Amino acid sequence: MPSPDDRRFVMTSSSATTAASDVHPVLRRSTAPPAAVALLGQAHSALDEAAAMETPNERYALAHLAALRAAAAVLAVRGRPEATARRRARIRAAWEVLPELAPELAEWSALFASGADRRARAEAGIRGAAGPRDADDLIRDAGMFLRLIERMLALQPVLPRTSPETV
Repeated sequence: MPSPDDRRFVMTSSSATTAASDVHPVLRRSTAPPAAVALLGQAHSALDEAAAMETPNERYALAHLAALRAAAAVLAVRGRPEATARRRARIRAAWEVLPELAPELAEWSALFASGADRRARAEAGIRGAAGPRDADDLIRDAGMFLRLIERMLALQPVLPRTSPETV
């Protein structure tokens, strides 16, 4: 039996409407490659960390990083090497490549691409780069984006571990 830390496995329940106390998780192997599952795990961690930060700049930068890692998971699944040496030589932003590989995420890509400069300013510690509302909105948007990608890649969120004291 895999450990709860084995991210190659995801927990699912038989019914989305079942009460939390009646959930009997079933292990099934993820359909995404391990690299994509690991990136989604990193995205969740960054999003959790963003929610715990105090300053809007930190919250904004970490939420944007969470979205970027979620996008990287899609690129890990759908990405293919560029066909020509000229295209391979050119470095492209994830937000530029994502709509080509996943057209259904084009609007999300545009949203997060528009926040890349703000993220850079926030990471640089420029005062007022992101306000509290900006950070809260981005945390919410990054969470929605992450859940959408998990569904798109046929993943279910990993259920949190419970300690023996809470059972």
